[in-house]
Amino acid sequence: MVIEYLPLLAHGAALSLCVMLVSLAVAVALALGLINALIKLFGPRWLRWLSTGYTTLVRGIPELVIMLLLFFGGEMLVNGFLGLLGLGPLRFNTFISGVLAIGFVFGAYYTETFRGAFLTVERGQLEAAMAYGMRPGQVFRRVLLPQMLSFAIPGINNNWLGLMKASALVSILGLEDMVWLAEQAGRATQKPFLFYFLVALIYMVITAISSWGFSLLARRYALASSTAAGAR
Repeated sequence: MVIEYLPLLAHGAALSLCVMLVSLAVAVALALGLINALIKLFGPRWLRWLSTGYTTLVRGIPELVIMLLLFFGGEMLVNGFLGLLGLGPLRFNTFISGVLAIGFVFGAYYTETFRGAFLTVERGQLEAAMAYGMRPGQVFRRVLLPQMLSFAIPGINNNWLGLMKASALVSILGLEDMVWLAEQAGRATQKPFLFYFLVALIYMVITAISSWGFSLLARRYALASSTAAGAR
């Protein structure tokens, strides 16, 4: 009977991984973190206040609470507005809601990661690039961004691991990821420990592969940085 649930668990694992990757790359965490880091460093004062408020508020509230507020509170507000217009109620898509909620939360953590990495870049390199005749956009793309990434990789990895674990919370919203399926399978077979243990193993495999990938990326950037330093 347990074997019958393994394909479902594999499907749930694929869905969970999809939530993690989309939250990180496509929707919001990296993009939101990078934009807010630039605002904190170079934006006008009122935008810096908003960015600081966002990062302070989000990092001080548990991820689960924020996800519930965004999902149920957002749905209630949207349906209230639609009701005023005489339109029918709208049901939020759990996958999209989970992705946006996780990305919104970890965008705050990536903001601080990128901000710290930007500050680590030597200002002399930027001044030398400007003296060489590069425009500000070229300095950012060719000097500041690559150097920043080399310093940010460890923080990106740590936040990715936190995002990966937080993705398990989307089951609270009703998304049929591997945590939700493990709970259903455990109830049906009266073997919850077995299925939760399998979920833990899957998360450990993802963690091991991710750590290996980020270590390769860190070595590559370290090699590129040392090569560039030798050329100078």
